[in-house]
Amino acid sequence: MDKMKLTFVNVGYGEAILLECPDPRFPGGVFVMLIDGGSGEAGEYADRATGRTPLADYLADQALDHIDLMVSTHIHEDHICGMLPVAERFPPAGLWQLLPPAFCRDVMRQLDAGLAQTPSQDKFIRALNDCQTLVELVEAEGGQVRAMKAGDSGRLCGGLTFQVLAPGAKAREELRRLCRETFAETDQTEFRRSLSVLDARMNNFSLMLLLDYQGTRILLPGDTNCHGYGGIDPAALEAHLFKVGHHGQRDGADRALLEAVRPQAVVCCASSDRRYDSAHPDTLRLMEEYGAKLYFSDCPRLPGRDLPPHRALAFSVGEHGSFEAQYIP
Repeated sequence: MDKMKLTFVNVGYGEAILLECPDPRFPGGVFVMLIDGGSGEAGEYADRATGRTPLADYLADQALDHIDLMVSTHIHEDHICGMLPVAERFPPAGLWQLLPPAFCRDVMRQLDAGLAQTPSQDKFIRALNDCQTLVELVEAEGGQVRAMKAGDSGRLCGGLTFQVLAPGAKAREELRRLCRETFAETDQTEFRRSLSVLDARMNNFSLMLLLDYQGTRILLPGDTNCHGYGGIDPAALEAHLFKVGHHGQRDGADRALLEAVRPQAVVCCASSDRRYDSAHPDTLRLMEEYGAKLYFSDCPRLPGRDLPPHRALAFSVGEHGSFEAQYIP
């Protein structure tokens, strides 16, 4: 392997990104990083006609023998709940997330699924519970859990560096305040209200990463929508490859954001049924107006697009903005 491989696994409505970078200092000569894990719901994969596959099943078919780093961008079911089965099989050496592990232990607690009155509340409770379980599992296996913040940067492996662009100090404090209020609430009605507020705010607390592989810049904003980039220097957002936030819904990107990013290619992680109006035609049209080529982790039904069924979308990334993409059947 002389190039970095970046794979967007088809997990339906969700995100799971596998990064494999050549470096002889790591087992097998490859640094392995997993960013989010898709949904943990069996129903998400009941229809596999488009190639949808649980992340754990996809990785079981690969020649993967370790994970050096897991990244949980934020606490939503379609991003975090598919990570646990993977961590159980391949305990990562490190886990990056939004909250410090001590905060998870001291403030959070396992919530009763019976408290949920809506499907959204049920999903969010499972995500919060899995967040805590994932921390416990990684630490029990000797891994290091680290809360990341804007301004963090460094080298991940040979040729690959990172910058954390968000969340900033204000967003981090707001996230912790909302978590404290939610987990301290004893009245069930008020708990559900607080839970829904935290759920609605979670997307724009996302851990936003800018990766640079030998001069090729990759922007991975989690579920951040176009209103969540305040406080970030627009010059820092420029990237060759951009994974659009919020599954390409209408608020996933606007003109100001695209003028800053100026991507050559955009990946949209929308489900084949375009749930919640993801892969919105207006958003896709706007990105194409800026000259970006569009790619999809699943096969959203859109006029004029006939995507082949695929288990994954894989990029072979070289230096100075060079990359090639292919759909993996």
